[in-house]
Amino acid sequence: MEIPKKVRWMQDLLPEQHKYFTFIKKVFRHEFRKNGFRRISTPILEEKELFERALWAWTDVIDKEMYNLVDKKWRELVLKPETTAWVMRAYIENDMQSLTQPVSLYYFEPHFRYDRPQKGRYRQHHQIWAEIIWEKDPILDAQLIYIAYKTFNLIWLKGDFKVKINSIWTPKDRIKYLEKLRDYYETKKSLLSEDALSKLEINPLRVLDTKIEDEIILAKQAPKIVDSLKKDSKAHYDKVKEYLEIFWVPYTEDHTLVRWLDYYTHTVWEFVDDSGRSQNSLWGGWRYNLLSQAIWHKDEIPAVWMWLWAERIMEAMIDKWVKLKNKDKIDLYFIALWDEAKKIVLPLSLKARDSWINTALSLWSPSLWVQMKKANRIEAKYVVIVGIMEAKNWVFQVRDMIEWNQEEIKKEEVLEYIIGKIWKENLNFYSPLNDLILEEK
Repeated sequence: MEIPKKVRWMQDLLPEQHKYFTFIKKVFRHEFRKNGFRRISTPILEEKELFERALWAWTDVIDKEMYNLVDKKWRELVLKPETTAWVMRAYIENDMQSLTQPVSLYYFEPHFRYDRPQKGRYRQHHQIWAEIIWEKDPILDAQLIYIAYKTFNLIWLKGDFKVKINSIWTPKDRIKYLEKLRDYYETKKSLLSEDALSKLEINPLRVLDTKIEDEIILAKQAPKIVDSLKKDSKAHYDKVKEYLEIFWVPYTEDHTLVRWLDYYTHTVWEFVDDSGRSQNSLWGGWRYNLLSQAIWHKDEIPAVWMWLWAERIMEAMIDKWVKLKNKDKIDLYFIALWDEAKKIVLPLSLKARDSWINTALSLWSPSLWVQMKKANRIEAKYVVIVGIMEAKNWVFQVRDMIEWNQEEIKKEEVLEYIIGKIWKENLNFYSPLNDLILEEK
């Protein structure tokens, strides 16, 4: 019988990957808090009806990409494929309208998509999201783009991405543009794939979002939605661009950058890398002023949000040889060279941990060489050696594995000695960016 393996297209986040994952969360949490965002968590499971209302039954997410299940009470549930509808439901259900508006929220959540996996995206993957609810001002669109731009630069991805923006207007105002788009593609149907032809009938905007080379060429020559904007939508879009210039955020206008659900409105944006891959999106966002009404709330609740693929950011950092400090390293390693010595070092190791010192205790071995080899492999900073003579004399051998020197320290002074050295190393003002090792390989 074979040993069971993980479910296909799921992933194990191993310790080395978690080092980057934890760092990314720290940096973005730091930036969100500085900008007045507060963290929210929503359930992994939600009723399927919520998404049928928000996304409509014909979308790929409903038809192909959701993990569906039925519980013991025969309720149809889904694993979280995205979070915007979840957060809007939580905002309404928990009467967050009574808070000071707008409400700025962020979250780090696992998401589940039963689609064909892509580079940096798995059927269970992690996304970082931020939302600003109950405000129409275009400065918030620009603010979210700025936060993303600044944070990407902080984590050493500066110059490795570009910002694309567009406006998709409002569903009501898009009607004439969609007719113009259909007319454009009418004489070009022979050049479209079956999938594109199907999208053309349902919503022509979706034809612009293609990864097929011939269709990309056609999309670039298609009518631009920004040329058809009405007064209010044009004013909103122009102000977003004006604020981006004030924020010193370089951007490119891309009229093929679209989102097609009816509750999406106005500004859309995306951060893409220069890899040349078809799946090169790192971050995106847009307005969704009409989502609340799509899930049957009586009022329009304007909102804007952004998201990123955590796994893609991790891979981008690793590909660029961005190195991080290992916060899981052992600071202090006790070597007990005989069985009775463990009774001496065990209380010391517990006290060291209470003083926030990462500490490990060796198992008994007759060989100091074997134990020192292990200390090297786990990259311990300091090693305390307790043999028979050390236990009798209450004087321990303390070896500095960085400076490679060794001193004799009295038992009652050994912890104070080690703690003093380690704390001296960590006196710098803490910022998540301190975890960066500022050198490229």
